[in-house]
Formats: sequence, structure tokens, C-alpha cells
Amino acid sequence: MSSIVPARPRGAVSLADVVPSCLASLRGEVNALRLPAARAAVVVLVDGLGQVALGARRGHARTLSGVKGSLWSGWPTTTAAALTTLTTGALPGEHGLVGYSALDPENDRVVKQLSGWDDRMRPDEWQRRPTLFETAPDVESHAVGPKRYRSSGLTEAILRGATYDVAESVADRFATAARLVDSTRASLVYLYVPELDMIAHRAGWESDEWIDALEGVDAEVRRLESTVAPDVGVIVTADHGIVDVAERRRIVFGGTPALVDGVRHVAGEPRCLQLHLEPDADESRRNALLDAWRSAEGDRAWVLTRAEAVEAGWFGDVHPEVLPRIGDLIVAARRGVAYYDGRDRGGQPGTMMGHHGSWSDDETLVPLRTFGAYRR
Repeated sequence: MSSIVPARPRGAVSLADVVPSCLASLRGEVNALRLPAARAAVVVLVDGLGQVALGARRGHARTLSGVKGSLWSGWPTTTAAALTTLTTGALPGEHGLVGYSALDPENDRVVKQLSGWDDRMRPDEWQRRPTLFETAPDVESHAVGPKRYRSSGLTEAILRGATYDVAESVADRFATAARLVDSTRASLVYLYVPELDMIAHRAGWESDEWIDALEGVDAEVRRLESTVAPDVGVIVTADHGIVDVAERRRIVFGGTPALVDGVRHVAGEPRCLQLHLEPDADESRRNALLDAWRSAEGDRAWVLTRAEAVEAGWFGDVHPEVLPRIGDLIVAARRGVAYYDGRDRGGQPGTMMGHHGSWSDDETLVPLRTFGAYRR
């Protein structure tokens, strides 16, 4: 395994800086993104729109490509973790959503962070931080998204303090955002666009369908900027990018005993496995698993213990309550591969083309494009 471990680029701004900077701009204060003063702000989060993919398809997104800017998404590069970072201003080690799926230690189970909420994992307790909407009572906050997300556990966890406005189509969401900032009051609107990510998972970001969706979003950004008042700032960003993984590069590891010996739970996602060991696993068993993974996959993945990942700052500062949610062993893809357990229905490779979760520039670099009062 390479001794070089990836980390947040020195001095890079991240998703954690976006909403705090917008709120500061509404108060005329200096902020991390150097946004000028504005009366209202719209933050458009386009799920899965990586900086690399946008650059490769800039001819299909002339509005978004007409301005420059990017930021670091945070890590792991997965929706639940990144959206929570956006709306709390904290990294996963602090807010507690550490992956697509994570260990619920009290109930000895792995739970999907997008959809697995229940009375044993309450959103208002599992997500540890107040949202930025809750901490800004002087600003009228709204979240605009499809109806299916309005009452979800993740929405309760990360959008507390904002009024949820339902709008089904992409065009309706942008029109709703424009209406919400058409007043004299200080307001912040978070607009969520999940369509590109959904298409990328199914067909890949290089598909014609993905390009069509990108063109649609680009047109709506152009329309929004032309519609809102001059004192309204607009930011377009994303939670992560996408890597297309061909079927031959989807690796099934569950049939190799050395790679699952002592593993009780497999969490995370295919490009960022988080392996949790049996509680009685001794040091020799843990070391054997670590050595087996590094020997088998060290040329295609970074394989770190929990302690090594925390020391490297992968999750930011980690609260003691969050620590056991992180895998004992982390396998983060460093090439264009994805890992599947293969021993149960939930661990089969399937047909999903687009993946994310790890450290490539395709996944960690996302756009930061500014329009309206924020246009540079």
C-alpha cells in the first residue's frame, strides 16, 4: 500500500463553508467564500455534479461554465454525509452521519442514512448538531424539494428550522425559489436537485440522459439569475461527483475468507467500505484482516484502521459518540473500482454504473458557481 494517505487540501474551503458564508453575507459580514453583501440567497445543490464531469461537459452547460469556482466536498463523498455538512457547517465526525450506511452500535445493526430511520435511530438525536437554519432566527429559511423527501428522516435530521416547500419538477423548484426570495425580507433558500445523481447511478455520468439533465439544470440557473432581484445571491454547488465503474471492475470480496474473517458488519458503500469486527476480535485477528486487505487490494485502495483514518482527519474532528459508528477498517477505492460483499441480497454488484464515496478528484471536487449578487 502507498504510504501517501489523501487528506483535505490545505486551505481548501468545503461544503461546510457554504451556508455560513451565505448567512454572513446577509448580515454584511466577512465570510470564508468572500461573498459580497446580499438581501437573500439561493443555494442550489445539484446532487452528483462533480467539477470534473462538469468540465468535461462544459459545452452542454454554458451558464455554469461561464463562471469559475470549485470547492472540496468533504469526506466520505456520499449524499447523507455531505448534505449534513452543508446544512450544519460541520464535518461527519461532528454531526454523526459518517457514510451511506453506518453502524448503529446500540442496536447492533447497519442502517442506511438516507432511508433507514426509525424510533431506534431518531433523526433529532442521531444528527448531533443544530442546523444552520435553527441558529439563524433572523433569516427566513426554506428548503425546496420533491414531496417524497418532505417527511423523511434525513429531512428531519438536516433541515430542521427551515420550511419545506414541495415542488416536483426541476423547473417548478427553481420557480418556487425565485418566488420565495421575491420580497424585502432577508431569506435563505436551499434548493435540492437529485435528478443528475439518480441518472448517473443508473446510466453513468457519460450517458446522453445525464447530459440532457445537465442542460436542463443549466437553463434553469440562467432563468433564475435573470428573474431574481439584483440583491439576491445564487450559489450552485454539489455534494460529490461520480465515477463510472464498469461491470468488470465491480469486485466481490465476500467469497474470500481472509477478507471477511472476523467481520460482523459491512457498512459504508462500494467505494468506501467500513468493516466492523466482532466485539471479541483480538488484536491478532484485527491485524490479520488488515494485512489481508492490504495484500489483496493495497494497489487499488487505501486500507486504514479507524485510528489511522481519524488521525489523518478523514472525518474531521471526531466526537466520542460518533467514533464507534466508523468502521474498524476502512477500504477506500483509489482506482476506478467498487467493492461488494456478495454474500447477501444487499451486497450484490447489480447494475449500478455511477459510484462515489472515495477520494478521487472526480468525487471530492465540486463546483462553486456564483450568480446574481454573488457573481464575481
